[in-house]
Amino acid sequence: MQPDREDAPEIDPLTGDVQPTSEPADDEIRSLVDEMKITLDKLVRDKASRGDVKLVQTALAELRYAFKVFGKLKGRRKVSVFGSARTPVDDPNYLLAEEFGRKIAALGYMVITGAACGIMEAGHQGAGREASIGLNIMLPFEQKSNPVIFGDDKLMHMKYFFTRKLLFIKESDAIVLFPGGFGTHDEGFEALTLVQTGKSHLFPLVLVAAPGDDYWVKWVEFVEGVLVPRRMVSPEDVALFKLCHTADEAAEEIQTFYRVYHSSRYVKRDLVLRMQKSLPESLMADIRVEFKDICVSGTFEQTAALPLEKNEGHLSHLPRLVFRFDRHHHARLRQLIDRINQS
Repeated sequence: MQPDREDAPEIDPLTGDVQPTSEPADDEIRSLVDEMKITLDKLVRDKASRGDVKLVQTALAELRYAFKVFGKLKGRRKVSVFGSARTPVDDPNYLLAEEFGRKIAALGYMVITGAACGIMEAGHQGAGREASIGLNIMLPFEQKSNPVIFGDDKLMHMKYFFTRKLLFIKESDAIVLFPGGFGTHDEGFEALTLVQTGKSHLFPLVLVAAPGDDYWVKWVEFVEGVLVPRRMVSPEDVALFKLCHTADEAAEEIQTFYRVYHSSRYVKRDLVLRMQKSLPESLMADIRVEFKDICVSGTFEQTAALPLEKNEGHLSHLPRLVFRFDRHHHARLRQLIDRINQS
């Protein structure tokens, strides 16, 4: 538990990293790096195996380089597109993924994929090389990067799935799933789990299949017909994803999510939702009644940027919706964002 004082650091909900309350100076970064070095030295003291040390070294190197690449792309929203590498170029879902890539790139988004062929190539083909980012996994098969991203500075090669998956979630403002195999479901369920448990920022998760393709229809039937009745997920958890059958509908779902809502963070015990514009008082009155179940004390208030948000001056002009969130019902939080976007 963090000490309840004004200068108390925040914890990143995805990585567990300490987030400073002001922009870190070089000496603060050096101090954190020194702590990392001490931890690495302890691997020798602990007589860790060569395999364990190699795992840590490779993961650290992969993340360091990826942070450098993504650091140059800050300020641009990004969408991760998942789907089968085995989808042929004449498949309706390939053509749909290509169309989606083109439409979402036209709206200013970049498209992140696993950089292989099939759906991944289609997403990049539609977005174009300039708006494409690749996170290729090194496998003995299906690992060759597609011609759109091959040789590009925004193509990264990863040895481990866990570092790759962290980057997909951390750097994405939306997740779009086309029909695929185990890997697609792995990415989709991980994204849902992280959002459902509050270990990730909230973002739209969109299931897309060509008209007439019941791939995701059957998946949704399983969730609603098996998981919900058995109370393995809550009924409101289905609000965490949206099923679409056209590129326009998928792109609109993502655009709508950020229509009024911008982003969020915790300031001490309060959740702060940043918004593109202030909410009318009539909507505030409705929100205080409809969503009182996720407000553990006090009520919902509109404010300007809080003093402890001084490390994010580029967002200081945005109005805020502040409340004491229960940190449990994240699907209800998603429903609150949907309600806000209706304004």
